Amino acid sequence: MTAFTGPPEWSGTSSDSNDEQLGHLVEATTLPSAGEYDAVLVGEPYDGAVIGRTGAADGPEAIRESLAGVKSHHFDAGPVSRTADLGDVTLPAAGDVAAVQDAVADTAAAVHETDALPVFLGGDNSLTAANVRPLLDTGSVGVVNFDAHLDCRAVPEGGPTSGTPYRQLFDAGLDGYAPVGVRHFETSTAYHDYLRERGSEVVTAEEVGADAVAAADRALDGLGDVDHVYVSVDIDVLDVTAAPGASAPTPGGLTTRELYRTLRLVASDDRVAGFEVVETAPPLDADDGRTVDAAARAVAHFLAGWSA
Repeated sequence: MTAFTGPPEWSGTSSDSNDEQLGHLVEATTLPSAGEYDAVLVGEPYDGAVIGRTGAADGPEAIRESLAGVKSHHFDAGPVSRTADLGDVTLPAAGDVAAVQDAVADTAAAVHETDALPVFLGGDNSLTAANVRPLLDTGSVGVVNFDAHLDCRAVPEGGPTSGTPYRQLFDAGLDGYAPVGVRHFETSTAYHDYLRERGSEVVTAEEVGADAVAAADRALDGLGDVDHVYVSVDIDVLDVTAAPGASAPTPGGLTTRELYRTLRLVASDDRVAGFEVVETAPPLDADDGRTVDAAARAVAHFLAGWSA
């Protein structure tokens, strides 16, 4: 069943008529009208599968609030494309993680079928499996995942978690996978070997820091000639100093500048068919809201790179 809560009304935080912000530009819309826009936001307020600390269910609302105050212009790419907001996905009142994934996948499929680019605001990483799954029925698919972790754990008896989405997607027919910004000592050898056996291109945080352009090229080249590219940002790809309000923050991560540059380069690929930012947990954030602000600006930078 495809259902959304009512889309929020957006407004800027500045009263200066020359101070154009995304809050002045993003419009509320409905699914039948989504195709009139270049991109549509979809909130996914769920953290029932998170392995680390909970709080990501509050991510969509907080990211929207921060994004509303972001100025509209990028120096290289120009203004952000015409964007609207569908509201939040209606989640099942009861059910395990697999049932939630199935329900969200139905809604994600309807959004993918519009002419607008879906931009999913998470929520935990388990819903990546739901967001990408509909694309598998439309051609070959590769994912570029900005993340500290590989998220290809075997699905336990209790069902999927925020650490299993890419194992689930490989089992469902995913054609390519390139995790970017991953950390040393944040995975086990078994998961590293699992991805290597499937030809995945693993790009570490150190390699992004050394050359963002080369890192983006390696990730995209590693997907081969897939028809569609889906881009995911787990906010824990950032160093803990930049994103303390992540479900699983650790040191050694990317700076915001490194993430934004690499993300814009990946977003400019003509095959991009969807984007998400996940694992932003506002209740765990610093007093200055730095994690939420970083996640909101990741959305803005992605949209700038995609529309350039």
